Amino acid sequence: MDSTPRTPRTDSKPRIGLLGTGPWADRTHAPALAAHPGVTFSGVWGRRPEAAAALAAAHGTRAYDDVDALLAASDAVAFALPPDVQAPLAARAAAAGCHLLLDKPVATSVAGAREVAEAADKAGVASVVFCTLRFAADTAPWIEEQAALGGWYHAQAHWLGALFSPGSTSAYAASPWRREKGGLWDVGPHVLSVLLPVLGDVTRIASAVAGPGDARHLVLRHASGAASTLTLSLSAPVRASDAGVTLFGDHGRAVMPAWGDAVGSFTRAVDALLGAVRGGEAHACDARFGLRLTEILAEAEAEASVEASVGAGARGEASAQAWAGARLAD
Repeated sequence: MDSTPRTPRTDSKPRIGLLGTGPWADRTHAPALAAHPGVTFSGVWGRRPEAAAALAAAHGTRAYDDVDALLAASDAVAFALPPDVQAPLAARAAAAGCHLLLDKPVATSVAGAREVAEAADKAGVASVVFCTLRFAADTAPWIEEQAALGGWYHAQAHWLGALFSPGSTSAYAASPWRREKGGLWDVGPHVLSVLLPVLGDVTRIASAVAGPGDARHLVLRHASGAASTLTLSLSAPVRASDAGVTLFGDHGRAVMPAWGDAVGSFTRAVDALLGAVRGGEAHACDARFGLRLTEILAEAEAEASVEASVGAGARGEASAQAWAGARLAD
């Protein structure tokens, strides 16, 4: 298999293929790739051939039954797949010489994310992880401004999604991996992608506890000395759904602006990948950054599991002591 990195050719537009056919691919990736004036949408591969054929036909490109054939026909590939399906295919694409436009999280295991990062490094291909807030028109410049400003000592972040709540009509509620892994893994990368450039890397997870449903509450220490608190969920009541980040520090308080336009955000992620290819410098949201996000989330998941086990044990012991006390009282 050819492992030579492919760079945009001078005689034609760079070719970008799409792996995945679900709602995210249908609503965001495919429309952005088809409309992008600087690339050729080289084709679609999916685990369901009929879905790949329908998506390709809707956007004037070709469906591939063989993933390796699409890799051979592409200079880069974008992923809209569950993370643990994405990871091995991304490593395979890198080995084939394709630049990588990854979805978050890169994987839900550190080993899987590391495989992708190391494959990209070995092949010398560029990579970008599509953390939406780092590319959205309103939030991306805000993040850069706050990082440059500095002086922040605390952040409060919440992402309360209602995917799995009664009354939800979200197309993503049918996603098995989201139901299994919850808000920590689905929306946690978004929040961390904002906090890390502003406050620095996470140096300590001071607390990670489970809340109602899939909710997780985290307290983090950052390299700058700042602390952050996060509440993440996909099962909040529909009327309580909301997301935001607020910073506190020397300059007062800064509230992250609202965002939207997923297609426009993904278009800018495509531009970022092309820029990394042409410039030869790693993007801040590359596969190595995706690996770091996975490391933090995996540690938080383990910490929350330990806390839940200890808490259950303590509750059980307290119940036993109360029952014994009641028996003695009798």
